[in-house]
Amino acid sequence: MVNRGTSKNKNYIKQIWKGEMATVDYFERKLDDKRRLTIPSELRAEFSNGVVVTRGFSNYIHIYPKSVWDEQVEPQLKGNILDEKIADLNVQFRIGKSESPLDAKQGRITLDQHLLDYAGIDRQVYAVRAGSYWRLTKTI
Repeated sequence: MVNRGTSKNKNYIKQIWKGEMATVDYFERKLDDKRRLTIPSELRAEFSNGVVVTRGFSNYIHIYPKSVWDEQVEPQLKGNILDEKIADLNVQFRIGKSESPLDAKQGRITLDQHLLDYAGIDRQVYAVRAGSYWRLTKTI
């Protein structure tokens, strides 16, 4: 495992070596005054086709690469319309859902205020990989 920076460093990321390349599984950032989150350069290719931002299962935010949303999440939300569990998941993930491209110059996404309020996030953001999506939270 390789640490770049310290937890006090706004650009702190944690990498785990898998074979010849490192994957980023955790990072910390501070939002700027316009609620923009800068994605680490090591992750920008993952979000190159766009970003989907939704409420999480609890008081946190999910960010998905657009391809993951389209190929993995959306098909799961199209289950039986009479299945209450599927209906609840649709409500959970579609309320306040936003899609946007990743800012190509700086690698940023803007987070909607209502999602930040839902997660209780002010400026400091912790991001943890949860499989093929990311969980944003105010604490770790």
